[in-house]
Amino acid sequence: LSFAAPSIVPIMHQVSSTMKSITLSWPQPEQPNGIILDYELRYYEKELSEVNSTQVRSQKNTALVDGLRPGTMYVMQVRARTVAGFGKYSSKMCFQTLTDDEYKSELREQLPLIAGSAAAGVVFIVSLVAISIVCSRKRAYNKEAVYSDKLQHYSTGRELTLRPDLSNCHTPMGCPTLPGSPGMKIYIDPFTYEDPNEAVREFAKEIDVSTVKIEEVIGAGEFGEVYKGRLKLPGKREIYVAIKTLKAGYSEKQRRDFLSEASIMGQFDHPNIIRLEGVVTKSRPVMIVTEFMENGALDSFLRQNDGQFTVIQLVGMLRGIAAGMKYLSEMNYVHRDLAARNILVNSNLVCKVSDFGLSRYLQEDTSDPTYTSSLGGKIPVRWTSPEAIAYRKFTSASDVWSYGIVMWEVMSFGERPYWDMSNQDVINAIEQDYRLPPPMDCPTALHQLMLDCWQKDRNTRPRFTDIVSTFDKLIRNPTSLKAVASIPTIPSQPLLDRSIPDFTTFSSVEDWLAAVKMSQYRDNFLNSGFTSLQLVTQMTSEDLLRIGVTLAGHQKKILNSIQSMHLQMSQCQTGTELA
Repeated sequence: LSFAAPSIVPIMHQVSSTMKSITLSWPQPEQPNGIILDYELRYYEKELSEVNSTQVRSQKNTALVDGLRPGTMYVMQVRARTVAGFGKYSSKMCFQTLTDDEYKSELREQLPLIAGSAAAGVVFIVSLVAISIVCSRKRAYNKEAVYSDKLQHYSTGRELTLRPDLSNCHTPMGCPTLPGSPGMKIYIDPFTYEDPNEAVREFAKEIDVSTVKIEEVIGAGEFGEVYKGRLKLPGKREIYVAIKTLKAGYSEKQRRDFLSEASIMGQFDHPNIIRLEGVVTKSRPVMIVTEFMENGALDSFLRQNDGQFTVIQLVGMLRGIAAGMKYLSEMNYVHRDLAARNILVNSNLVCKVSDFGLSRYLQEDTSDPTYTSSLGGKIPVRWTSPEAIAYRKFTSASDVWSYGIVMWEVMSFGERPYWDMSNQDVINAIEQDYRLPPPMDCPTALHQLMLDCWQKDRNTRPRFTDIVSTFDKLIRNPTSLKAVASIPTIPSQPLLDRSIPDFTTFSSVEDWLAAVKMSQYRDNFLNSGFTSLQLVTQMTSEDLLRIGVTLAGHQKKILNSIQSMHLQMSQCQTGTELA
């Protein structure tokens, strides 16, 4: 018998790092080809040659690499081993240990939490002793008290499903802390401060402008240009940063609105949330400085790399976005504008939620389906839940709906949701229970999760904590992603597919190719004998390759259209037979 070695490990994630160690985790290979005996991790300093690499073994899909140098970048790879031997090493990924200053900074941030936890522990023990004394005295006289205590515990403990709705909290003093969760951070809307500058001072660190070097324009925002640059803070290594600037001639309101995003970002600390480095407010131009994400916005990144990532890599990206949104929802922050264009991707394919500048207030007197925010920005209908469109009800559940659309964007490699439909058509279709079909080669489990996110009743949608758990199970068991979703001949739930018009409007293959903007393949189809729409509906991906359609994105677009056309023909034939 001959056995194949396992396939490569698709990606690695950094769990944590210290000055002298890095903890990593990774999913199982897509094709283990047997029982995984162990993994071998290879690493070396980026500045040195690969011949200086060190190997460590791990029987689990996680490893602690210690004995490293502080503030040093390491190149790391991992491979799996079965009885057939080792598979190939994974792609090279870079991870860095903390500098001395970074480590001390983390310790300072954790000290209040440690002290608070210790104090809470003492209070908890004292409370237990007091309660046990009281209960022992009353047990013989009042059994009802025990039942009453349990009810009180249930209504204030972690088991409680219903959470306080803080979406209408208007003042910092009015925002409650969660009972039973000492020290847990709750998001505070900077617009609730009487002096918005106070929010900036409280949540954003002021950076000396001399530490910032602007290099090149990489985009334009609502308030001004966005640049790539460098930041060199005292005692820290120089890093690349993104710099948002406030254009000259701004009003005080524009300055306040611009800096509000920094006041929001400064409250967050999570590996899947874009990190605020600080602000420059004491010189011109006013700047917001954030970490630099090498691969830019997720939607354009996916379009540029159409078909280049495996399903498990895409699932890893989606899991990261869900983890970031779980963190935000636990802080009672509602994003309201979750979309692939607002997710940024770094060089290690880590996805981070960004764009916290959307106004929290909508105009109440507009019937335009693309609502206008108080800052003049647009709230996009095709990412927004039905209740948010109809009743302006934005909650974590409406963010879950938007997350389902992001999933669809990722699995379709950046296609536009609902294609070229108008906003009003999208609203009408959703109201009639139409939903987006699975993208080509999308695993059934992922499309089902999308449909769960698009439940009309927001109370039946999964929470972000449920979504993260689902992804963890899928990553641990990659075989569950093998089953690929397809559009059923008779859908049990109506699926929306408007990627092409009604096929009956086409009189020829040329008309159809023009409608899907693929006219460049006209001769390929006709010269290969595919001269009628009936013949086209029988085509497979192998047929497309054979006639010269080799680009993955073009194959996907044409096959989606063929699939829809085949479904429409089948339904028409069924209707004719019944008539």
